[in-house]
Amino acid sequence: MAIHLPNRQLFIDGEWRETVLKKRIPVINPATEQIIGDIPAATAEDVEIAVEAAKKAFSRNKGKDWSSASGAYRARYLRAIAAKITERKSELGKLEAIDSGKPLDEALWDMDDVAGCFEYYADLAEGLDTKQKAPVSLPMETFKSFVLKEPLGVVALITPWNYPLLLATWKVAPALAAGCTAILKPSELASVTCLELGEVCREVGLPPGVLNILTGLGTEAGAPLASHPHVDKVAFTGSTATGSRIMASAAQMVKPVSMELGGKSPIIVFEDVDLDKAAEWTLFGCFWTNGQICSATSRLLVHESIASEFLDKLVKWTKKIKISDPFEEGCRLGPLVSGEQYDKILKFIATAKSEGATILSGGDRPKHLNKGFFVEPTIIIDVTTSMQIWREEVFGPVLCVKTFSTEDEAIDLANDTHYGLGAAVISNDPERCDRVAKAFRAGIVWINCSQPCFCQAPWGGIKRSGFGRELGEWGLENYLSVKQVTRYISEEPWGWYQAPSKL
Repeated sequence: MAIHLPNRQLFIDGEWRETVLKKRIPVINPATEQIIGDIPAATAEDVEIAVEAAKKAFSRNKGKDWSSASGAYRARYLRAIAAKITERKSELGKLEAIDSGKPLDEALWDMDDVAGCFEYYADLAEGLDTKQKAPVSLPMETFKSFVLKEPLGVVALITPWNYPLLLATWKVAPALAAGCTAILKPSELASVTCLELGEVCREVGLPPGVLNILTGLGTEAGAPLASHPHVDKVAFTGSTATGSRIMASAAQMVKPVSMELGGKSPIIVFEDVDLDKAAEWTLFGCFWTNGQICSATSRLLVHESIASEFLDKLVKWTKKIKISDPFEEGCRLGPLVSGEQYDKILKFIATAKSEGATILSGGDRPKHLNKGFFVEPTIIIDVTTSMQIWREEVFGPVLCVKTFSTEDEAIDLANDTHYGLGAAVISNDPERCDRVAKAFRAGIVWINCSQPCFCQAPWGGIKRSGFGRELGEWGLENYLSVKQVTRYISEEPWGWYQAPSKL
């Protein structure tokens, strides 16, 4: 299928602008390994221009053009963006699939979620108007106090490649709803649809500088953006290692950050389940998005009494997964995003074998595909808790398996990780599910499913999976500051100091 990639520049101050150094990065179709276009490569010079544009947009007309305008005013733009996304859904889905390797059906689903997220935060922007000047109860009648919720300022939004436009939207929509102005820096591995968001903003007439989009390498664009003195907050989704560096940089200026980082999430399957239902959710939890998802439930803990039968079911289900070019009808597993990711995943699998684990299914390139960064959905057994494959985030279609005998053992194994993003439990015993859900050390828990995500519900982790919450009302709070305003209302003098004598 011939897909034309638009030839875009950087989106700064409401217009397309060539990079200062005129550098560009090739775009590679991960299904064919062919170069299909290029994107601009921003550097520190471009960051300066974009931050200045955002700073001016925040204060323009004393904020009346955006930051201090009503939430209802900003909501109109968010809804217009949502409508444009829906209008261009087919085109954007195809661009997402060819750029990231995501199956087309998934990419189209993502576009629906993008539009829904902008709509949702349009509603919350309107709701801000009614929450302003919320009264605070005080113990002294001589004072009245209320709270204002105000935008933080200029925010840097640094986003990953596995859900290019959707995870950008998780940050852009609430930031704009709050009244912030923003610079979006998507991953250089998949930026095409994020640049198209710039065109959408231009078409709906979003005020210049409110959203600026810089594509480029993390070292050349992301780092100077995160450390810029006029950026008031950094919101980052990506690896724990990069998140740590951003935190260290932000600490120099006591700059707030929110972090959605890596994961090594468990899924516990008890002995009382429907094996086929449990098998599908287990595979969906790990192989959805080509296995490239931070919340992937990639550590399976299965009760020893059903382990053999359940693993047999898993293998049979896995064999039915269609691995193909993302545009083939029925594709359910596409290529990894890049050659580097492909090599990394195969190295993880090879290391697991060298450490004594057994590859039960998959573990290699699909035999019918001799091009593209494809890796078979892989199931690994005979795993110990000290193995790399059990402890480290793989970010590919690789499921590792251990058995357990008791509920307490399963919980201990599930929580024995540096990460704490997601966790899932599958059982027909509601009370057991509630106990396990409470015992999980994770920010997100799924019962009898894995990976459902709704923009109304909070998303985020604990431990090395980060802190802060995206989505829901919590996502909006990420971009707001709380101002206390207290008024003395008595006609009487305060009377703490003795008044000077009257002449």
